[in-house]
Amino acid sequence: MKVLNSFSKTRLAWLLLLISIIIFESSALFFEHVMNLAPCVMCIYERVAMMGIGIAALIGLLAPKNGVLRWLGLAGWGYSAYRGLALAYQHVGFQFNPSPFATCDLFVQFPSWAPLNHWAPWMFEAYGDCAKVVWTFLDLSMPQWLVVIFAANLIVWTVMVIAQFFGNKR
Repeated sequence: MKVLNSFSKTRLAWLLLLISIIIFESSALFFEHVMNLAPCVMCIYERVAMMGIGIAALIGLLAPKNGVLRWLGLAGWGYSAYRGLALAYQHVGFQFNPSPFATCDLFVQFPSWAPLNHWAPWMFEAYGDCAKVVWTFLDLSMPQWLVVIFAANLIVWTVMVIAQFFGNKR
């Protein structure tokens, strides 16, 4: 755990997290703009949760030895991964347990102070159906893969948070 504690205080750790998020976000944009797979409202919200992890990685990357910034990055990472997991799990329910009483919104709803779908519609506008499975890989749909990705993030995050308590005693 001391090794992970030391690693969490390096820019490399936070850079690896950021790179993984850039890869996932780039994949989402590839699916949308190259493969022409229409993102749904839940896809956009999951995309925002993924970006939250990226922002947390940037915060940690600023000064990983600074305890306040590192803990702020860890908090943002944990919160975003948890919210992303909850959204992806709900999205899987829309796909595999359809109900007329449980559907996603028709349009994304962002706060008036951050209308992301107006600022960058190419990235945050939804026009797909949440219940429709448009892509699978190894028999898992995209939201099922997101459950795996967000859960893996939470597992790594948990290990990193626990490692914070195994540093050098002074």
